[in-house]
Amino acid sequence: MPYPDHQRAAPRSAPGTAPTALRVFPVASGAPVLDAQTRMRLGRQLQALYDPVIDEALDPRLAELLQQLDADRADDSER
Repeated sequence: MPYPDHQRAAPRSAPGTAPTALRVFPVASGAPVLDAQTRMRLGRQLQALYDPVIDEALDPRLAELLQQLDADRADDSER
């Protein structure tokens, strides 16, 4: 699917910040490329979204399964 010469992403912003549009720069291959400032802003927004998820307590059943997986991998690497 060909890309138009000028693309503009839908503006989205983190809660409490003013919306800003992403800057998209077309390249010869037609794939969009984000500038460094936009990549950094996206990284900060993703980190803000994922930090609360990562800080949540792990379900004990899932923790047990992860421990079993680690033990199984250790057994496989010893063989």
